[in-house]
Amino acid sequence: MNRVFLALGSNIRPEYYLPQAVHLLSEHGLISGKSSVWQSKPVGDPDQADFLNAAVLMETACDASELLSVVIPGIESQLNRVRDPENKNGPRTIDIDLVLFNNEQFQIEHRIIPDPDIVHRDFLAIPLAELAPDFCIPGLDKNIGQIACELKSVTDPQLTRRADVRL
Repeated sequence: MNRVFLALGSNIRPEYYLPQAVHLLSEHGLISGKSSVWQSKPVGDPDQADFLNAAVLMETACDASELLSVVIPGIESQLNRVRDPENKNGPRTIDIDLVLFNNEQFQIEHRIIPDPDIVHRDFLAIPLAELAPDFCIPGLDKNIGQIACELKSVTDPQLTRRADVRL
């Protein structure tokens, strides 16, 4: 079984789409961990609603290629994800990103694993740290908990836990 960490985000009816994404992911493996839901400001296109973000830990027989080419796009399609070629940072019902895959480092098309944004984006690192703070990021000399702590200390408190939304 492969141990995968997935980041979830939504700013269109997130209280509906985030739990639906987790439910559909569970059809492809065992969801062994779910983070809290966190609210963050949009990146790249500020003229839209805030995002709600979370992370899940899943154990699956799917390999990375299958997750990236079949499972994730299929779930995003089922949940009405529309990609705007003019605005890659636009509003969305759901965004699912494979951010860590076992202890492996690789690239499939444009996707780099581990996701290099983990060390720069609190809305990625903090939910991941809730799931596995001691997990060492392959290629770095830091674990997720250390990265989350560093980001908390240098970023404005723009990330807020949303106890009213659950996965």
